[in-house]
Amino acid sequence: MLHVTDQHFPHDDHATGGGSELGSALPSLEQIVGAIRRQMWVLAAGAVIGIAVGLAYVLTAVPLYTSSTDILIDKGQTQAVEGVEAATTGVFKDDAEMLSQVELLRSEHLARAVVDKLDLTNNPVFTAEAGMSPVAAVKAFVKQIITVFGGEEVEVAPDRETILQETAEALQDNIEVQRIGLTYALRLSYTSPDRQLSAQVARAYADVYIEDQLNAKFDATRRASGWLQDRIAELRSQAFDADLAVQKFRADNNLIAASGTLVSDQQLAEINSQLVTAQASTAEAKARYDQIEAIIASGRTDAVVNDALASTTINQLRERYLDASRREADIARRLGVDHIQAERLRGEMAEYERLIFQELKRIGDSYNNAYQVALTRQQSLEESLRQALTVTANAGSTQVRLRELERQAETFKSLYDNFLQRYQETVQQQSFPSINARVISPGSPAEFPSYPKKPLIMALFTMMGLAVAGGVAGFREYRDRFFRTGDQVRTELGVEFLGYTPELKAADMKNAPASGSLRPSHLFRTNSAALYVSKNPMSPFAETLRNAKVAADMSLTEKRSKVIGVVSCLPSEGKSTISVNLAQLMAQQGSSTLLVDADLRNPGLSRLLAEKPQSGFVEAFRDPSKLEASIMRDTAEDLSVLPVVLRQRIFHSSDMLASARMETLLNDFRSHYDYVILDLPPLGPVVDAKAIASRVDAFLFVVHWGRTSRQLARSVLASNPAIRNKCIGVILNRSDEKKLKLYRTYGSSEFYHQEYSQYFGR
Repeated sequence: MLHVTDQHFPHDDHATGGGSELGSALPSLEQIVGAIRRQMWVLAAGAVIGIAVGLAYVLTAVPLYTSSTDILIDKGQTQAVEGVEAATTGVFKDDAEMLSQVELLRSEHLARAVVDKLDLTNNPVFTAEAGMSPVAAVKAFVKQIITVFGGEEVEVAPDRETILQETAEALQDNIEVQRIGLTYALRLSYTSPDRQLSAQVARAYADVYIEDQLNAKFDATRRASGWLQDRIAELRSQAFDADLAVQKFRADNNLIAASGTLVSDQQLAEINSQLVTAQASTAEAKARYDQIEAIIASGRTDAVVNDALASTTINQLRERYLDASRREADIARRLGVDHIQAERLRGEMAEYERLIFQELKRIGDSYNNAYQVALTRQQSLEESLRQALTVTANAGSTQVRLRELERQAETFKSLYDNFLQRYQETVQQQSFPSINARVISPGSPAEFPSYPKKPLIMALFTMMGLAVAGGVAGFREYRDRFFRTGDQVRTELGVEFLGYTPELKAADMKNAPASGSLRPSHLFRTNSAALYVSKNPMSPFAETLRNAKVAADMSLTEKRSKVIGVVSCLPSEGKSTISVNLAQLMAQQGSSTLLVDADLRNPGLSRLLAEKPQSGFVEAFRDPSKLEASIMRDTAEDLSVLPVVLRQRIFHSSDMLASARMETLLNDFRSHYDYVILDLPPLGPVVDAKAIASRVDAFLFVVHWGRTSRQLARSVLASNPAIRNKCIGVILNRSDEKKLKLYRTYGSSEFYHQEYSQYFGR
């Protein structure tokens, strides 16, 4: 399968693919669907097991019948008699009280009443049902354990109270009470293998509940009326004493009130009002006085006040002053400023000014007198206010105690009136008690069993089977840490992905197409995997190897002869098969190619040869004169093979590959061949590939699809940076095409693989 891309992706330790390691991002819908497809058989097995278990349960389960009775809590009636009944007999004002009625129906008190009403202790059907309950089974098991480890236990016949207690508990375990939505209706249900018994128990519960409501209401009103009588007598005495204490305190502290207000408070308000008026008058008088004093001090004859405008004397003097001023100005203009007549007129003007200011001073004295009178009145009112405040403060501290006594008296009076009213209502209620509950749907025998609900149980067991299978499938996906797609190669390793090569089987070699195949090399055994590309030149396998060749040519454009090393992480990943098929592909395309088995410890490539060689790489390394004799050539193709003849274990293989003699051999190879393919040992614990890395132009990394751990591949390349930097790409070898379809995502090249089927020779 061909997978070509022209970009490298950054390394990401948290990347996920189909069934990948836990990542930082949530899986997409497409990834979830792909995981479901991959684990479909697990989910199908879980669903089948769930259906089988559910079917077995449905066929063996005992059918149960449920009868129900609906009880309405009549809100309208209870509101009509609200009052003392609300406090003592249960008017339902909130959800908590409705839930309280639910617990009442579930109580042991009502269960005992139903047991007595139906005589369930002597009912063989109910007794057998109670013996089948889980509680009874646990009790029997515990009793049996005690008997085994504690010796013989003397059987004691249970008394009636014990039998009644156990019967009531068995009845409670099988009762279900729930509120119907947000209504004031309760539904009581009882389930039993006997449909008639379930209907009898439901009806009996409704009857017992109604009777219990009547009895509880009567007892409550009777107890409330007796308690209220004692409390009313006590409150009457307390209210009288409190009112008497208020009146006595008023008389002792002279707290006289008029129109509901103390006299001292009224006086304080009047004095405060007069003081505000007096302060305003004083301020006004002071302003007038300050104004005229400023005029006198400035010596301005043109400045006036209201009283100066109204003064006849000042007006006459001002007219004379103005007349003298006009005449003085006329004489000074005609006769000169120093004329005697001008000087006389200026003397008259000065006299007029003196007389005007003398009159203004008299007006100022009158303003001062008015100011002093207003100030004296203000001070008198302030003194009266201080005295009134003292009286009011004393009265205020006394009033605190008075108000406390008044509140206490009012409280006792209110309580007395309230309890007296409640007592009258309680007496009326006791005369004819009413209840706020009624049965709106009596229990009737069920026509069909309520349990088991076959469709629901089958669906439930199926879902449980799918849930368990989903957990197993999810764990399998989480634990799938191998390479499945090309995106994983790019993301995890940060190198180019060259494509997939399928798992080669013996049938693939025997069933080679009759047309379109090339003449296979005679160097390798017939029908071996080494000849696959020759017999299937138009297969996806061959196309992936062509992609590897193109990648090598594009990355090594400046190299005339290219030395390419083929490596893997672990043994048995198929690197030798890839090496020999890649070499044949290059030779068939007209390039002289030398295939060197450089795995000196485990020469798997040499085992694929049709004839056992007599000498090989080791002999040529030790004696260069034997090189020509050690190379095996295909007469019809430009393909040569340098095998390894392993006569004894080689302990210094890495030193041989890193030596200068090896460099001489490679240079000799470069001068005679276009491509030199080195089948190198795995990169794991073997250091041979690392030793020769500096002398190799490029590396082709072979990874076993679905078997090689991504973490191992990352660590191997990280520990061999020289190989990683020269790596032209990765081939996912031995892939399972049927499973590979389950890892294809929309938009990837694998997704459109079928579109290219016409380009492949099959």
